[in-house]
Amino acid sequence: MSLTFCNLHFTQQPDKVVYVSNALMKSLNLSGKKTIHLRFGRDRVPATIKPIKKAGKHLYLASGIRNLMNVPKRGSIYLRNLQNDEVQLGPLIGVLSDGPATSTNPFGSRTGFIKQLLREGSRKSYIFAFTPRDINWTNETVSGYFLNENGSFVRKTVPLPDVVYNRLPSRRSDFSPAINQLRERFIRRKIPFFNWSFFNKSDIYKLLENDPSAGRYIPESITNPSVEQMKEMLERHQFVYYKPTAGSLGNGIYRLTYSPKRGYFARYRKKSGNALLRFGSFNSLMRMLQGRHGKQLRGYVVQQGIRLIEIDECPIDFRFHMHKNGSNQWVVVGIGAKKAGRGSVTTHIKNGGSLMTPEQALSRNFGDRAGEVLGQAKSVAITLAQAIETQHQHLIGEIGFDLGIDQEEHVWMFEANAKPGRSIFRHPSLRVEGKSSVEHILEHCLYLSKFRKKDDI
Repeated sequence: MSLTFCNLHFTQQPDKVVYVSNALMKSLNLSGKKTIHLRFGRDRVPATIKPIKKAGKHLYLASGIRNLMNVPKRGSIYLRNLQNDEVQLGPLIGVLSDGPATSTNPFGSRTGFIKQLLREGSRKSYIFAFTPRDINWTNETVSGYFLNENGSFVRKTVPLPDVVYNRLPSRRSDFSPAINQLRERFIRRKIPFFNWSFFNKSDIYKLLENDPSAGRYIPESITNPSVEQMKEMLERHQFVYYKPTAGSLGNGIYRLTYSPKRGYFARYRKKSGNALLRFGSFNSLMRMLQGRHGKQLRGYVVQQGIRLIEIDECPIDFRFHMHKNGSNQWVVVGIGAKKAGRGSVTTHIKNGGSLMTPEQALSRNFGDRAGEVLGQAKSVAITLAQAIETQHQHLIGEIGFDLGIDQEEHVWMFEANAKPGRSIFRHPSLRVEGKSSVEHILEHCLYLSKFRKKDDI
């Protein structure tokens, strides 16, 4: 297989002909060939080759070819020379999402991020966004959202893509029977699909607890704990976090504390702000939780509390935004330090937390050793990502870790998110990392679709 970058043009001739410049003929090893099969996405059509004298690498598609294949636009694009005189245009990248659609905002709050992906990706690929409703499985086509030159969405019908990047926004839709069937349909057609779905907290803890490389970074966690297990955990660790296995954004999380002299405390988030309740006995604490979440306490995890490093007596944790790069290796692309708001259970910005750079946070705690501590945390993050990928059965290309560092410099993993939010990239010092994150997504799409040069791998 050979791969080359060329300029694609359209002509109005109705014939099934492609006009190929001499340099491109040589690059694709087509010299002397009379016909080829052109492939775009899932479509494959025969075409007659006509060499032309034009400097540079140029490919002209006659309208008879273009209309059969639904090639959406001219411009710079990759070509793969496959076996049996087959040449593939692409890659054709699909970004799967959804939202409360309007004509200008079809993907809700994710529209801005998706536009950024499409804007950057159109320089090296045919990239579009789509919803589950846009797929015609009978014809194996998608009515996708492309960006035009003015930065506005335009709908175009194209074949099923070479790779799918999953950014469906909600757990409810991600685990629905319809989306499960959609994923399986892509896999049956051998179309790479990442990220598969949201992670479940308890599943990730179970994956990593027994992993020899990652287990030491996981706080003790019990899924669907019994009342006895809750009591034992509190007495042994003094404080624990009690959180829903399928939660996000810090919703539904309790910080439970036990003091032999003062009793039991529950801190949590209400609509009106942070709440702190005191209980004279463990049984009264449990009655409150059971009244809110049922006697069986199903769908929750109790997790060992960790005494994190602090600034102004407020705990600090870190969001590590991880990506697979174009060589299929895990890398740390962006890190944000999150300082909890006063009285808050979590460091989430929406719950009163504040964002700073990791260097700012670590230098306040470790001084000149801040860089060394950060390097250790990066190494742990890569170890954790590799462990999840090894244990997980589906393609993963992006992970958001919530990591903590205690006073002894030990790194702890609290959360792993398959579809991490991008709020850390709003920090002025992390905008470059935000752009790099988009580039890594696109590079991994090129890797999965096999549109990468050998010297890039």
